[in-house]
Amino acid sequence: MKKLAMPVENGKLSHHFGHSREFMFFEIENNKVISRVSKEPPPHAEGTIPRWLIAEKVTDLLVGGIGPKAIDILNSAAIDVCIGVEVDTPENIANSYIVGSLKYGQNYCHH
Repeated sequence: MKKLAMPVENGKLSHHFGHSREFMFFEIENNKVISRVSKEPPPHAEGTIPRWLIAEKVTDLLVGGIGPKAIDILNSAAIDVCIGVEVDTPENIANSYIVGSLKYGQNYCHH
């Protein structure tokens, strides 16, 4: 099973990982979403949100932008980080991920 996480703002992917007030989580099994839940992250402080995602047992993080320290923490816990995901609804992003058509690449975070 995969557990995707993505920062969300106003119902769409947020480019600001550390400043997002909501994260969407999707559990995926056999290429189908079996659960979806929204959670409020802990207050932003260096390393806090990555450690929270590790505790939430996330396997994949889909983000627009994220800092290098956060990437290092997540990668050290074997969490795959897809950076540069374009803004869309969480459902569309999760579905693109499932079918293998998710486009990503450029990190929109520059700190």
